[in-house]
Amino acid sequence: MRREKTDEMMRDKKKLRAGSRKKDSESMASRAPRRLRGFAGADFRDFNVLRRFLTEQGKLMPARYTGATAKQQRQIARAVRRARAMGFVG
Repeated sequence: MRREKTDEMMRDKKKLRAGSRKKDSESMASRAPRRLRGFAGADFRDFNVLRRFLTEQGKLMPARYTGATAKQQRQIARAVRRARAMGFVG
């Protein structure tokens, strides 16, 4: 009897934990940081988009500040490097 009750409680805990991790893309989009709203991908020719991720000195802002994921941060960094090489960003 007691074993059945503990198993049932464990299943309930797992359901709660699994449910809390799942997030639909619609709710995630509404909570996206302002800098990333409408961000489809970094293009080195689009200076207005890149400017949102650069400091006044031209340094790349950290992901923890911009809210970018690791993949987005790599795309941004790659685009900034290309823009610097082409002379679009000073």
